[in-house]
Amino acid sequence: MLQVDMTAEIRTVFGKGPMRQLRMKNITPANLYSGGKEALSLQMNTSELFKKLLFIHGRNAVVTIKIEGDSKEQRHVLVQEIQKEPVNGGLVHVDFLEIELDQKLNWVVPIDYTGTAKGVDLGGELQVFKTNVKVNGRPLDVPDTIEVDITPLEQGGAGITYGDIPVPDNLTMLEKEDVTCVTVY
Repeated sequence: MLQVDMTAEIRTVFGKGPMRQLRMKNITPANLYSGGKEALSLQMNTSELFKKLLFIHGRNAVVTIKIEGDSKEQRHVLVQEIQKEPVNGGLVHVDFLEIELDQKLNWVVPIDYTGTAKGVDLGGELQVFKTNVKVNGRPLDVPDTIEVDITPLEQGGAGITYGDIPVPDNLTMLEKEDVTCVTVY
C-alpha cells in the first residue's frame, strides 16, 4: 500500500470569510475525523497538499499526518472527501478519516491483467467484466494492484473468475468466487 507523509497545523479560524482569506494565502482548510471523537480542524499548505493528492489519486493510500501543536506525534489517516472549485478545480476543503494500522478494513483493489491471451492471438476478442476486487485486511497488507496473468485464456474456453485470482494470504476476498472477471470470445 502506498504511504504518503503530510504536515498540517491546527486551524483556529472558522466561517466563510476567514476560510476565503486562508485560501487566498495558499492554505486549504481540512477536518480530521476520528471514530466518534471530536473532529480536528486543520489547515494545510495548498501547493503541497495538491501535489500529494494528485500523487495518490485513485489509489489506496495511508497518509501519515504530522500536526503542529497536536498531542499525538503523528496520525494515520485516509482521504475521505476532497471538495474542489467547479470552475478552476482548486482545492476548497479536504476531509480525513483517522484509522489504526492494525484494524481490518474493506478495500477495493484494481486488477492488473498481464500478458496476451492465446485466444486473442487466434482472432478472439478479450472481454473484461471486472476491473477491481473487494478485499478485507489491514491497511499496510493491501497491495496497490493484484496481477492476473491472462496468457492461458483460449477462445471459447472458461474465463478467469474471482476464485482464480491470487489474493495474498493476509487478505480476505469479499467477492463471490464464481463470478467471471475476464474471458475470450
